[in-house]
Amino acid sequence: MYLSAAYHRIPLSDGNSIPIIGLGTYSEPRLTPKGTCARSVKIAIDTGYRHIDGAYLYQNEHEVGEAIREKIAEGKVQRQDIFYCGKLWATHHDPQMVRPTLERTLKDLQLDYVDLYIIEIPMAFKPGDEFYPKDENGKWLYHKSNLCATWEVECHPYFTQPKLLKFCQQHDIVIIAYSPLGTSRNPSWVNVSSPPLLKDALLNSLGKKYNKTAAQVVLRFNIQRGVVVIPKSFNPERIKENFQIFDFSLTEEEMKDIEDLNKNVRFVEMLMWCDHPEYPFHDEY
Repeated sequence: MYLSAAYHRIPLSDGNSIPIIGLGTYSEPRLTPKGTCARSVKIAIDTGYRHIDGAYLYQNEHEVGEAIREKIAEGKVQRQDIFYCGKLWATHHDPQMVRPTLERTLKDLQLDYVDLYIIEIPMAFKPGDEFYPKDENGKWLYHKSNLCATWEVECHPYFTQPKLLKFCQQHDIVIIAYSPLGTSRNPSWVNVSSPPLLKDALLNSLGKKYNKTAAQVVLRFNIQRGVVVIPKSFNPERIKENFQIFDFSLTEEEMKDIEDLNKNVRFVEMLMWCDHPEYPFHDEY
């Protein structure tokens, strides 16, 4: 599979295609200055990104849309060049809520369509506009739902998901890897006792060999396996750095060495919701 900075789309089974690297736009709304996301998306598009990953939950889709529309107006890209992935949050899983929620995303983006719309997490909360509903005692308000769709998969050298990857390849399913760098250390939803991925000795030694960072090696590893990556960053230099993964390739032996790093360690455990009847990781513990 030939991938370059200019063209790095991989085919989907329905005849469409998806850019193999995207910009993640997750942020804590209360902690992120206004305009940060818009600036980052514009920098990403100027750098060469054509895949933007967002969600209504992030409360910044209006900034994402603003940036995309500005770059279209400049003539930098056309709408069909951009692949936007939006997400359905856990309080809107009821079938009758899906279309209105998608339409709200389109209104915020001020775009005619999204390229992909997925379920953010495979658990439902009490339906409504409150993102994280709790009762008067601070207990989570869950909701039973019937999930008939799939969702993204965490995937990185410490959690390589070989069985899932093989199954998906056999059935022409493309994996989108969230947390591809394993860098978030938010204790509310991340297992912070897990070893920091980017400090791994092998990844750093390969980085020195290719004059790359450990993060670039990690991203190259996944795209070389045909896995789409969506590293999140609002740092201009990191956004550009994460995209510079098309000018080198890992050898078969190096790919195998990285695969052998697998510890079946999942960083994103969402343990605050482990008592949910639909909690997806019970069989891992």
